[in-house]
Amino acid sequence: MKITENIVKEHGLNPEEYQRIVDSMGREPNLLELGIFSVMWSEHCSYKSSRKHLKGFPTKGEFVLQGPGENAGIVDIGDGLAVAFKMESHNHPSFIEPYQGAATGVGGILRDIFTMGARPVASLNSLRFGAPENSKTRFLLEGVVSGIAGYGNCIGVPTVGGEVYFNSSYNGNCLVNVMTAGVVKKDRIFRGKASGAGNPVIYAGSKTGRDGIHGATMASDVFGEGGEERRPTVQVGDPFAEKLLLEACLELFKTDYVVGIQDMGAAGLTSSSVEMASRGNVGIELDMDAVPRREEGMTPYELMLSESQERMLMVVRAGTEQAVMDIYRKWDLDAEVIGRVTEGNSIRLIEKGQVVADIPVPLLTDDAPVYDRPSRRPAGQDELNTLDTSKLPEPKDYNAVLVRLMSSMNMASREWIYRQYDHMVRTDTVVCPGSDAAVVRIKGTKKALALTADCNSRYCYLDPRTGGKIAVAEAARNLAASGARPMALTDCLNFGNPERPEVMWQLIEAIEGIKEACAALGVPVVSGNVSLYNETSGTSVYPTPTIGMVGLIEDLSSHTRQWFLEEGDIIALLGVNGPALGGSEYLSIIHDMEKGLPPSIDLLREKAVQEACLKAARAGIILSAHDVSEGGLAVAVAEACMNPDGPVGAAVEIDPKGLRSDDLLFGEAQSRIVVSLKPGDLDALKAAAKEAGAPVSVIGRVGGDTLKINSLIELPVKRFADEWKGALEGYLRS
Repeated sequence: MKITENIVKEHGLNPEEYQRIVDSMGREPNLLELGIFSVMWSEHCSYKSSRKHLKGFPTKGEFVLQGPGENAGIVDIGDGLAVAFKMESHNHPSFIEPYQGAATGVGGILRDIFTMGARPVASLNSLRFGAPENSKTRFLLEGVVSGIAGYGNCIGVPTVGGEVYFNSSYNGNCLVNVMTAGVVKKDRIFRGKASGAGNPVIYAGSKTGRDGIHGATMASDVFGEGGEERRPTVQVGDPFAEKLLLEACLELFKTDYVVGIQDMGAAGLTSSSVEMASRGNVGIELDMDAVPRREEGMTPYELMLSESQERMLMVVRAGTEQAVMDIYRKWDLDAEVIGRVTEGNSIRLIEKGQVVADIPVPLLTDDAPVYDRPSRRPAGQDELNTLDTSKLPEPKDYNAVLVRLMSSMNMASREWIYRQYDHMVRTDTVVCPGSDAAVVRIKGTKKALALTADCNSRYCYLDPRTGGKIAVAEAARNLAASGARPMALTDCLNFGNPERPEVMWQLIEAIEGIKEACAALGVPVVSGNVSLYNETSGTSVYPTPTIGMVGLIEDLSSHTRQWFLEEGDIIALLGVNGPALGGSEYLSIIHDMEKGLPPSIDLLREKAVQEACLKAARAGIILSAHDVSEGGLAVAVAEACMNPDGPVGAAVEIDPKGLRSDDLLFGEAQSRIVVSLKPGDLDALKAAAKEAGAPVSVIGRVGGDTLKINSLIELPVKRFADEWKGALEGYLRS
């Protein structure tokens, strides 16, 4: 077939990129080779717009065993054990087909983890949907949640935490970010690297079909209206097949047969073979006739670009082929030798004895285009950041404001979502969804993991650099408030079209903010994902650099939750209040404004507050801890009253120190944690705070069935608890 201008365009390549292919190969590619270039040079696989800017991330640290560049990052938790974790996006597929898009997103991230030799122990998600009144929001929300539940529950990995927000910027593109963590023995970590010329290449798992062809290319493009025309590029998942694949792989990992292994995710057989060859600086030859398939008449083009799920590619030691295949077949999975490692550095495809594609691997990986795209601060950014709070009318009824905030879609209880997830399977979940972070015990030790996912997209829209800093800081604060030392993070950078300078500015600024916070807090980046082109008809999503973070609790008995516990406990505040109405939930819900600058953040104070909380938790001083975030101090205290065993009241008195009442209650000043403790432990808390250099003040006591804050709020807890609990489900039933 003659490669025409239209065919090149259909493959997501521009004329300059095509000419680069021709010049590099010294000839025109055939259609199969063009398809391989199209997926490997897609934004989704090559990171060609972001790679230059990601290089500055700190990637090494005290706990790091494996940083970026592999299927997942890995951190050392002692006792000969390690944790592999990563976050990925499945945004475009979930918008087109929410159930399967979300389900296969879960399946893909699970494979990234057990490919490393780790048994998955927990999953989280971070979701964004359009405005509640948007006609598609309910459909997408219900479908995505069902997909996550359907896949995760069936495979037996608990979904233990996450976040969900609604905003009109996501009307044309929902975001579905999924994260999984798994536990592996330090001396049994497996990597996706091919080596040893002559070693066989084995395909294992489900058969290959025509689903998901050009999925990676589709995920690297903007949408027009609708998107239904893209439905054939969405994969179809089978969690029961994945469960078999998981157990078969873990059985295989007990042997010494495996040289390297990689799951077939985006770009399927193409990316898995090319990336393994690239890491090992070797070539790979594949026999297309040997690839297991479930449909008749499939071409090499379809076989290489299919993104059928539940498949693995591995290089094993020569002579072990039959033993490896026997393991997979015992689990009722296909397993075939489909190729071999070769000298040189080419990916070579054979069909019916003829070479049908031959491409030097570096052309597809290291030599892929890298762009330094132009960036420009948006013309309206100064106006967007202008906010004169003195002109805002103060509410006459703060009780009504608190109820309205607590029952708003971005603040209400997420119980309707997480009760669909089996968060207790495997029986290791200690802190279930609903607190600042989930806590999962590590069997056979006193240790536990705390896990969280976080990002305030509105902050990133108003000031992406500050928003990036706060996303890292709040994730770490969530862990510290749970009694965990933050170890490392994974990210999912969700942005619009990078070919627009304004979007590129947002991306660069957010990355710089993340870098700064990681360096200040000592939390390295060990894995991640970039999802661009989240844009429909020229309207981009809010910049959403989601941060997933894992922390270590050395002694499970010292973990904390966010809820107040007993009458008479003292309530204290780590950190200080300050003016912070810009970009707040209060400003959005009550004044219908998304303006101003987000709260400033002092990263040294942030580190001190987290250190004080962590010291106090480990010493058994604090009984509960809850970070102050969306909704400010009043909402944080109200949420702390929502003990799942029964709501408890509190009486709080805060020195306003010149702040407006609405700013005092609902401003979102950073680096604050509300804690509760026994009166006799107050001096110990003050000592821990002083040692860490963190401000601390007593602000109230737990007790009664009413929440009182200064003379501004006095409400029966049940009054706002009922609204908070029922808002999301009420919306879905309306």
